[in-house]
Amino acid sequence: MSVDTTATIHASTVVEDGAIIGANCKIGPFCHVGPNVTLGENVELFSHVVIAGYTKIGASTRIWPHASVGHQPQDLKYAGEQTYLEIGENCMIREGVTVNPGTKGGTGTTRIGDNCLLMLGSHIGHDAQVGDRVVLANHASVAGHVTIGDDVIIGALSGVHQFVNVGKGAIIGGLAAVVADVIPYGMALSERANLGGLNLIGLKRRGVDKAMINGLRASFSEIFDGGGTLKERAQKARDKHGDNELVCDIVDFLLADSARSFLLPKSDE
Repeated sequence: MSVDTTATIHASTVVEDGAIIGANCKIGPFCHVGPNVTLGENVELFSHVVIAGYTKIGASTRIWPHASVGHQPQDLKYAGEQTYLEIGENCMIREGVTVNPGTKGGTGTTRIGDNCLLMLGSHIGHDAQVGDRVVLANHASVAGHVTIGDDVIIGALSGVHQFVNVGKGAIIGGLAAVVADVIPYGMALSERANLGGLNLIGLKRRGVDKAMINGLRASFSEIFDGGGTLKERAQKARDKHGDNELVCDIVDFLLADSARSFLLPKSDE
């Protein structure tokens, strides 16, 4: 066990031999830190937090009571193999959150980026790859093998199906069941989610240039309406709007390999 001399650990907490506790960490009462856990500097565990497995927590991340981080993945094929969980810096992991490590059948590592907010009762499953500045609202669930891009917001009580890809800047409304890939900057809505348009509010909040947003809006109609296949229309949109980074993000997403279909706008029929 390696505990920096500046760390403070409550007397009721158990830190097992082998754990690495960084400078200025604060670990409150009744926590349990496993033997293969690494906490970066300034990490804070408030109370009743349990961290297991081969788990690394980035600097200045804070974890609230009753979170369960790094325990055995919820995969019946898991046979005790050594897999990993990596959580970035400046994350907030709220009460009752669960995060699982990877599996041999996946990437072997679950990764969460920097500056993420996982609200009460949310879940991130095995082998998920989560970008920076991602928000999961209360009781949102991300299944195994899911990829979430940067700046995604996932609404309360929603679920993302295994192997789904959610492009950067997308927003998923509350109570949505997402079973197909969501384009970058898309807006997924309803109980069985459809593509309800673009996350224009999110783009404006991040200060994206108005001309780029207008180009994105024009390309959205060109990609999802008209003749030809979806990928043919996407390529035409790239030819027309090739200088617009936002449009290229969507086109690259649509042309990439995926194990799922794509979320589409609801038909008027």
